[in-house]
Amino acid sequence: DIPSHLDDLPPAMLKKDYANLPIMNSVDDVVKRMLSLEMASQREKMKVKIQQLVEKVRRSPNDNGSFEFLSPFFTVAILTARIRTLEEHLQRHPKDKSNRRCMLMELDRRRKMLGYLRRVNYSTFENTCKQLDIQYTPPQPYTRHITKRWLVKKALCIKVFQEKQKLKAAERLKQRRQRQARARA
Repeated sequence: DIPSHLDDLPPAMLKKDYANLPIMNSVDDVVKRMLSLEMASQREKMKVKIQQLVEKVRRSPNDNGSFEFLSPFFTVAILTARIRTLEEHLQRHPKDKSNRRCMLMELDRRRKMLGYLRRVNYSTFENTCKQLDIQYTPPQPYTRHITKRWLVKKALCIKVFQEKQKLKAAERLKQRRQRQARARA
């Protein structure tokens, strides 16, 4: 059973190590199936998926230095591959909390990286999102949960601030009058 993210691959696509061997043309179908991605480990499938997504984002075959290809931590394409793999895993195993946490951390990392790319180079950001089929939503601004305790504390702080301002104003007025008296004398 090939995962859905590998649906665009031919069903009998061989593993990378065996794809270019000339003897593979004369091998039995059972052997080809054993050496295909269908029977590959999750790690090998992940490598193929990452390679596909990186190829989509690359500007050219020689591109090894652009931001989309190299980034401080991980590329957006690699994170997308990991996220999609974890999504598929979580559909099969919905109670797997540790992988859910890993997926949320990967999503957060990718969102931060996309936000940076959006600020730095918007056209590249749009192209990356389109190629990888990602919908980016900017993070929500922080909103405080308002409680009675918080409202009372805020009212007290405002009251203390206003009293302090009154004291400062009175002190300034006193200092100004002293300066004016000195200036007259």
